[in-house]
Amino acid sequence: MDDNKILTLANAERIPMTDTTKMVFEVENLNNASPATVSRCGIIFVSHTDLSWKPLIETWIKDRQEERKMCNPDEGQWAMDLTDKYIEKPGLFDQMLIGYNQVMPTPPVVLITQHLNLITGLLNQYVERAEVIDKPSFERFWLYCMAWAICGLHE
Repeated sequence: MDDNKILTLANAERIPMTDTTKMVFEVENLNNASPATVSRCGIIFVSHTDLSWKPLIETWIKDRQEERKMCNPDEGQWAMDLTDKYIEKPGLFDQMLIGYNQVMPTPPVVLITQHLNLITGLLNQYVERAEVIDKPSFERFWLYCMAWAICGLHE
């Protein structure tokens, strides 16, 4: 893409972009990217070693507490306990790499984001009705969302 918002493809085809066009590219590597491409696209690289998935859960808990969108005042502690029980202690992400065939390799950060989006959507009905749920129900919801978000991309 040049300064005039014209995208030039590898076959030399030129595609003009409108002012309202926004694009998001997710690439595995930048082996063929020129410095101009990197600067124009505003590429940001964050290594998985610099930012792990755990802060996502901590932020999710904090946001729900600040917005008062919880199904139970203890929900934050339950989420941390369940994360420890089902993800950290058993080494879930390491086990998935070793023992299972992934249909589409996905970083743990993306899997946790999917999990949190699913559980937020599932719990919204209880938040809207101001209905308090108990720990066993929360744990069942947590596991259901884990099954779909984290384990759903495996054969």
